[in-house]
Amino acid sequence: MDTDELKFLLKLLGFPNYRASLSAFSSTRGRDKILQNLGDRELVDYSREVAAVKILPAGQALLKLGSGELPITEKELKVLEKVSQASGKITPSNIKISSLKAADKEAILKTLTERGLIEPEIKKARNKVEVWLTQRGVEYLRDDYDPQGKANITLDLLNNYLRFLRKTLRVQPQTISTPLPSVNITDGKISDEEILEIIEKLDRELGTDNYLPIFHLRQKLQPPLLRDELDQALYRLQKDDQIDFSSLLDPTPYTTEQIDAGISQNVGGSLFFISVN
Repeated sequence: MDTDELKFLLKLLGFPNYRASLSAFSSTRGRDKILQNLGDRELVDYSREVAAVKILPAGQALLKLGSGELPITEKELKVLEKVSQASGKITPSNIKISSLKAADKEAILKTLTERGLIEPEIKKARNKVEVWLTQRGVEYLRDDYDPQGKANITLDLLNNYLRFLRKTLRVQPQTISTPLPSVNITDGKISDEEILEIIEKLDRELGTDNYLPIFHLRQKLQPPLLRDELDQALYRLQKDDQIDFSSLLDPTPYTTEQIDAGISQNVGGSLFFISVN
């Protein structure tokens, strides 16, 4: 690891949950190359998006079926047809369907990918890019990194590393078992606004400093909600910029069941913490 990459990682250690906006590194020389190198080595991960898609043979075969035999919705069919009309790859912005919002199009592309009908090309997101330390990055800096030679490192960066080591090398704490606060839920009907209030109340009473582990919310709302119903409500709150998610980096304080309560992602780690904007 060269000095610039090391400085990038040490600076990242200074942010909450080792996660930051990439714009915080705007003064870093060769930032994008550093990000790519560290990402290739799985020491960090960053916000990604579908840059382009192309249709696969399974998608072409599906389009040849009769209209009554298609196992996809009308909107999904329109998107698939647009992709099939491209000579090669096509960017999501060029898939123009007037009745389809950008968020809905993104969801459809994800569904078509999961069904093996299209192949996406994933690249770094163009806007509001975040970067975070991966579990592999935690393990590397804690267990494997062997610095040698000379480097001009500020005491602030050194302090970030020392605080990181003190936190990750301390004796494993007892499993969190704080009792949940009382929130009234009636008739199994909970609005997104009420879920947001519950998140804020749980965060205050559990003292999670605006990083509420999702398993607390699941324990409170499942039942009456199903797991997918709660996930969709959280996605809606995120879309409205009411909340944001972050991944778990150090799993030691949590049980397997608590970790499994996160929202799994195709790219990057599971979403584990909820923060209110």
